[in-house]
Amino acid sequence: MTQPAPAPVVVSNVAGSFAWGVLHDRHPTLIGRVRQATPYPLEQQLALDTLLQEIAEDGVILPLPDTEPGADQWQQWGKEHIGSRWGDAPFLWAESYFYRKLLAALGYFDPGPWQGIDPFAPFKNAELAGPTVEAELAALDQLPQIPAVEQDRTLLHASLWGNRADLGFAVSAGDALGDRVTNLVADNSAALWETLSASPPGKVCLVADNAGPELLPDLALADHLLHTDRAACVVLHLKPYPYYVSDATATDTLACLHRLTTAPGYASEIGKRLQQALTTGRLTLRAHPFSCAPFPYADMPADLHKDFATATLTIMKGDLNYRRLVGDQHWSATTPFTDVTSYFPGPVAALRTLKSDVIVGLAPQTVHELEVTGPQWRTSGTHALIQVTS
Repeated sequence: MTQPAPAPVVVSNVAGSFAWGVLHDRHPTLIGRVRQATPYPLEQQLALDTLLQEIAEDGVILPLPDTEPGADQWQQWGKEHIGSRWGDAPFLWAESYFYRKLLAALGYFDPGPWQGIDPFAPFKNAELAGPTVEAELAALDQLPQIPAVEQDRTLLHASLWGNRADLGFAVSAGDALGDRVTNLVADNSAALWETLSASPPGKVCLVADNAGPELLPDLALADHLLHTDRAACVVLHLKPYPYYVSDATATDTLACLHRLTTAPGYASEIGKRLQQALTTGRLTLRAHPFSCAPFPYADMPADLHKDFATATLTIMKGDLNYRRLVGDQHWSATTPFTDVTSYFPGPVAALRTLKSDVIVGLAPQTVHELEVTGPQWRTSGTHALIQVTS
C-alpha cells in the first residue's frame, strides 16, 4: 500500500486559523462557562484564574504540579512541549493538555469533596433534558414501520449527525435523509454494511464521541446492530474522565440509558434491550486511558491494538476521533483514507461531522466544488462524511 508523503502537524500559532481560535477564544470562554455553571470555592476559582493567565496571549506551557495525580505521565508525554508556547505545540496535544490542566485546577483527581465532579455535567444534563431530545425519541416510534434498508440508513445517519440536535432521529418518509445526503462529502456507507455482512456476527467496537443528544443515536445504532445480528457484541469505547466538554463517559452512558428507558414508545424498548445487553455482556463499556491521551491512534498501546484487531469493524465517531485516526496533520484533502489508516489493525469506519480543518479521502471534483464556497465547509459542522477502509 502506498504511504502518503508526510504532512505538517497542525499547530495553533497561525493567527485566524481554526486551531488558533480554539486556544485563544474557545478555551478562555469555556473557563468562564465552567466558573458560572458550578459554585466552586475560592481555591478552585484562583486556580482557574491561574490557568486563564497561562493560556492568555499564547503564554508558556507550565507543568502540572508535582502533587497532581498522573503528573509524571503528563511530564513524559509533554517533555518536548512543556516550557514552549501553547501555540507552538501540536494542536492535538495542546487541546488535550488544556483539558487535563482544567481538571487539575478544579481538583477533579484530588481526594476531597470535589473529586470526580464533572465540570461539564451542567451542560450535558441540560442538553439531555432538552425538548428537542423528547421529540426525537418520540420519532423513533416510526422506525419499526419503515423498510429494513431504510432503518439501516436512518440510524446510521442519525449517529453521524447526532451532535446537531435538529438532525438526530428523522425517520419519516419526507425528512429521513434530506440535506444530510447532499451534505455528505464522502459516503462509503455501503462498504460499512458489506463489512458487517461479510462474516458471521462478531465484535463491533464503537468509539463514542459526545454525550447526550449524540450518544443517544449511537446507542440506538448499537442496539440496531445487535438486534439485527450484524454484531454478536458491541464494545462501546468511552472516556475514562470528563474531556473536551461533552465527550461521553460511563456516567453519561448510564444517563442516556435512563433517558431511553423512561421515554414512552419504541425508545423505551431500545433502552431496555441495551440494559439487558449490558447484563449479559453483549454490550460492554470500555474506558481505556489512551482515550484521553494527546496522541493519534497510530501510537496506541498493545492492548488497545488487540481490542481493535479482534473486531469485525471499529466505528470511530466524531471529529476528535477522526483527527486521531488519520493524524492531526495538514493532509491534502485527496489523500486516500485507506493510506493514512493503513496502520489500523482491522477494518475501521469514520462517522464524522466536519468541525476542524483535517480531512482526507475526498474526490478531486468534490474538493473543487467545496473550496469555491470558502473554507468554512471544513469547520462549520454543515458537512459530514462516512469513510471505510477498503
